[in-house]
Amino acid sequence: MNYITGKTIKQLREKKGLTQKQLADIVGVSDKTISKWETSKGYPDISVTESLATALGVSLSELFTGNIKENKNTSANLRKSSFYICPVCGNTVNAIGQCNISCCGITLLEETADICNENHNIAVEISDNEYYVTVRHPMTKQHYVSFISYVTSGSVETIKLYPEQNAEARFRRKGHGTIYIYCNKDGMFKINV
Repeated sequence: MNYITGKTIKQLREKKGLTQKQLADIVGVSDKTISKWETSKGYPDISVTESLATALGVSLSELFTGNIKENKNTSANLRKSSFYICPVCGNTVNAIGQCNISCCGITLLEETADICNENHNIAVEISDNEYYVTVRHPMTKQHYVSFISYVTSGSVETIKLYPEQNAEARFRRKGHGTIYIYCNKDGMFKINV
């Protein structure tokens, strides 16, 4: 198990422009305690970790792992969305950008989408003001397309699919975007529309 390192505390404190005394006042400990933490002569008690994370402007997960995520996506363009899928229960999480997500006791990895291929061929027909998306793919309990998503700069729409159902979906056209499918055995595939 990871625990908070002195290096992480010092880097985050300096990044926030805080002195050891200022951080100590916020957290409710002495500046000598902050010094001990930063020089690895002691560790923060679990009772102060939440206030320490808040004072340093990070999540508890980031504080414990030292893996600090910076949100460089200031425009909130949804085309920068990330998908995380639990391999145990199939839970799907969509996030704007990268993040730390866990499900069923494991940390989920961001899914990367391959370009569609002959086994995962995504067909898109335009009908009136809709995209009609079909995928020629088995839809059995062992091998199926779990969802189809249409992602544009301003929206994400996902249709959940189940085994023994047709692998198809309809989306109202909202401009240029990307269609994603997720196969429970082979992963994620995409096509730009």
